[in-house]
Amino acid sequence: MIHVTLASEAQKRNSFGVAFDLLATGPQCMMTVMHYRVGNRIPFHSHPNEQIGYILFGRTRVLTRDGARELGPGDTYAVPAGVEHSIEILEDADEVQVFTPPRPEFR
Repeated sequence: MIHVTLASEAQKRNSFGVAFDLLATGPQCMMTVMHYRVGNRIPFHSHPNEQIGYILFGRTRVLTRDGARELGPGDTYAVPAGVEHSIEILEDADEVQVFTPPRPEFR
């Protein structure tokens, strides 16, 4: 079965005070679009899901306990499951994120 989510059907959600749209969700992965705004704070956290991000516009900084990388439009990253990470918002930004397996708290 193919899982389709039309833009008009995207569910509006919130995590750490960040608005996001819940997009397609399959049995093994899910996709979101995070709408970061300057002033949002995503503290260090970890989850049992691998996370991959793609910056659509704006600038962010992805931090782990071992370092930090500044990201801009077109840049991508992957955080392995269980790794503590944080995101700093340098400019308003939208980011596509994929999680595997799906995050039940986002549904």
